[in-house]
Amino acid sequence: MPENLREIENGSWYRFVKGNTANKELVEKLIKDVDVIVHFAAETHVDRSIADPEIFLRSNVMGTFALLEAARKSNINKFVHISTDEVYGSIPTGSFREVDKIEASSPYSASKAASDVYVEAYFKTYGLPTVTIRCTNNFGPRQFPEKFIPKIIINALLGRRIPVYGSGMQVRDWIYVLDFCKAIALAVDKGAVGAIYNVSAGNELQNIEIVKRVLRGLGKPYDLLQFVEDRPGHDFRYSLDSSRIRNQLGWKPENTLEGALAETIRWYTENESWWKPLLTEKVLSITPWKEKW
Repeated sequence: MPENLREIENGSWYRFVKGNTANKELVEKLIKDVDVIVHFAAETHVDRSIADPEIFLRSNVMGTFALLEAARKSNINKFVHISTDEVYGSIPTGSFREVDKIEASSPYSASKAASDVYVEAYFKTYGLPTVTIRCTNNFGPRQFPEKFIPKIIINALLGRRIPVYGSGMQVRDWIYVLDFCKAIALAVDKGAVGAIYNVSAGNELQNIEIVKRVLRGLGKPYDLLQFVEDRPGHDFRYSLDSSRIRNQLGWKPENTLEGALAETIRWYTENESWWKPLLTEKVLSITPWKEKW
């Protein structure tokens, strides 16, 4: 979103180019003089991937392919690929390590898993200096309203019902966005070529508990909760062992869940002008995987 970049748009070190990562000609032109690529670009919302999986294939797989192809033709120093804990699938106990098998469940996670495999193949085949980072659920200011925590906050502020999938007992680990950004910076500066790093904060909570914490933070009643049918293929628990990045690169989260959640709630409460223009009935739908995107 252009609004997210207003504070830096006049920086001499910054340039914004609107384009599609799957556009090979554009990508090759843009990275001719680039030292490092940090590849964030992706379709990320699982519910949308259930409704329309093709765009996830185009953006997440073909977009990654175009960047990899351009990078191998240039003198890139490092290609940092941002992935997700969802590529591993669900784990009932314990935590996934970087060497564990990929077992994606949704079209979204399948597209990210495919891009991960391509990145690894380009390292092994062409010697491309790649680093892959797999992170748990991010949250913080300026996150799009369809995502779990912003959707809870916004629905509560508007007095709307808050959808909880299935039993609400699904477990996720939550990391504040600034802590993840610091992990990425370390991967750029110190990450071993060819390595994969899991990033997790150790804030594993059931979805229903996150909803209740947000409602308490806003002073809103629990009767805004609305249990709805679970989405297809919903993984029950994600959990990552992040000891590699902690031990090898010295990373650790600096923000507590309580403090970061309070700051996130404050930001959305004070910035209605940012999120209100983004709202549609589809974005706020209680079963978005049934919508036509």
